[in-house]
Amino acid sequence: MGFDYQQSVIRNIGYVNSDVQEKVSQTRLVIAGCGIGSSLAEAAVRLGFRKFILIDGDVVDAHNLNRQDYVFDDIGTPKVSALARRIKAINPEADVQEVNALLTPGNAGELIGAGDIVFDTVDFLDISGIVAVHDAARELGKPIVTAMSIGWGAGCVYFPPGSPWTFRKLFGLPDSGSVDNASYVERFGAAISRLATVLDPEVVQVVGQALTVMEDGTPCPASQVSPGAFSVGAMAATLIVRILADQPVTEAPKMTLVDLPALLTGPGLDLS
Repeated sequence: MGFDYQQSVIRNIGYVNSDVQEKVSQTRLVIAGCGIGSSLAEAAVRLGFRKFILIDGDVVDAHNLNRQDYVFDDIGTPKVSALARRIKAINPEADVQEVNALLTPGNAGELIGAGDIVFDTVDFLDISGIVAVHDAARELGKPIVTAMSIGWGAGCVYFPPGSPWTFRKLFGLPDSGSVDNASYVERFGAAISRLATVLDPEVVQVVGQALTVMEDGTPCPASQVSPGAFSVGAMAATLIVRILADQPVTEAPKMTLVDLPALLTGPGLDLS
């Protein structure tokens, strides 16, 4: 039996109307950063997205398996290739472009130019790469969603075309020019400090410990867990569908935050 797109999305009915489903099917998603971005890819292809540009210069490592959409046999494989294989295992007719490269100011515009919506989960250790993709998206008039896994939850920030807010402004970076000398510890630490009052104390502690190690330049990516990564995919996929449906969404400088421990220990709904 061959792949049947309409049958693959039939259970979306009621949540995704036919006009929006058609937009979904024709929208080309750029996934810049295929680590946590892999969680969006899986959610998106299952929603019916079938056009993808995958950009990442890294390979799958064993420590990625605790949260990213890869399996043991993918270790050592370029992330874009492993993720393309996963997408096509779900929809063999998907149009997937693989770009096995790191984003830079010199290539970002060309690499994202053919996309319609850009999703950024470039590793925060690569500030210049993140800024490059945001600068290019702004110049090209592309909507861009940036997201991060935050402990047992996640955060998303949406920058629509023409927004007065940019990634540079939000993170206190120069309005233009190189950011090669920007400090990851300083910029990410400031972001976590602003969120500290609404984050689980455990998250603040774990991230703070990692940043302390990194103050002398030692690489130490913060610990992450699969529920946080999956939260990124769920949030971003929902956000992108709402954009296509012309429904209201929260925009920068505000972040949409999901904190699962807070939800699980909150008052809950009385079902009695």
